[in-house]
Amino acid sequence: MTGAVLWSLRAECPIAPRISPYADAVQRWLVDELLPGLDLPLDAAARRRLAAAGVARYAGRLYPGATEADLRVLTALFTWFFLVDDACDGPQRLAPDEIRALRTGTLTVLHGGARLRSPGLDGGLRRLLVRAWREPRRRMPARWRTRVADAVAHHLDGTWREAVGKAAGHRPGVAEYIELRRATSAAYLSYPLVEFVTGRPLPDAVYHHPALRRVADTGNDLLSWYNDLASLDREQPTAVGHNLVLAVAGERRVPLAEAVALVADRWRESMRRFVELRAAVPSFGRAVDAAVGDHLDVIANAVRGTIDWTVESTRYAGKEGPLLNASGRAGAPS
Repeated sequence: MTGAVLWSLRAECPIAPRISPYADAVQRWLVDELLPGLDLPLDAAARRRLAAAGVARYAGRLYPGATEADLRVLTALFTWFFLVDDACDGPQRLAPDEIRALRTGTLTVLHGGARLRSPGLDGGLRRLLVRAWREPRRRMPARWRTRVADAVAHHLDGTWREAVGKAAGHRPGVAEYIELRRATSAAYLSYPLVEFVTGRPLPDAVYHHPALRRVADTGNDLLSWYNDLASLDREQPTAVGHNLVLAVAGERRVPLAEAVALVADRWRESMRRFVELRAAVPSFGRAVDAAVGDHLDVIANAVRGTIDWTVESTRYAGKEGPLLNASGRAGAPS
């Protein structure tokens, strides 16, 4: 239903595509070296699906200037989030109280408790997060680590709220859904990670400046709504209205095909606004503007990277199934 729309929006996107020269090598490292050493319960079929998902190519599109070593770190973090997403939102998804426990365990690790017991986060997923977080924790200042942990908490809180809504059969309206989707997308986590790549952390006052937050929010909407269009067919049976197309169709009382067109028009208008907002960001002084440029670039890369990765990845083909089910076991072969 959405294929032609996705390709049309991709063609209209004014953001130039970028990708790391190390993306394919890091993807091979992920599948052949990292994951087997973590003893994740991935069978051969699940490993093939993970390889076909191209997580390293996604990370490489957001951080094209990362060294190969840093792209490995970022790919490990992205893989952790992909696996958690499948556990929280797959066919055998975690219950809301299990997501709360996962949040607690995750934040224990991010706040420096790698040696502490992390209820709700055990086994291979915990080992993957501990390993991926080791280098950022070593290199980056405490305020940056707190910023990332807060973004993760916001994301998992949104995931929990979505799970509660689905369990209750609650179908959100458009405004409610857009606010929730900004949390569940995890885009806000991807933005500060560019500071790990560049070694130029933004001052908190600049990071939270209204001009930058407007760009960040709009960029989040663009990648989230494109994702919703791409995943509509796969999500429709289980989403309980938690997809922008479904929210628009329900609120406007229109058929799905018309809702797809309305979401595409909303995406185009937000893209025009994104370009304007990015151009209007003021100077913060020579000492900070380079880091501001990094931040604006990663938001734009996240939008374009999501588009390009979506059309090349098998993740939204509707056939590959979850990488991990809620119990932490490999998903059934497709």
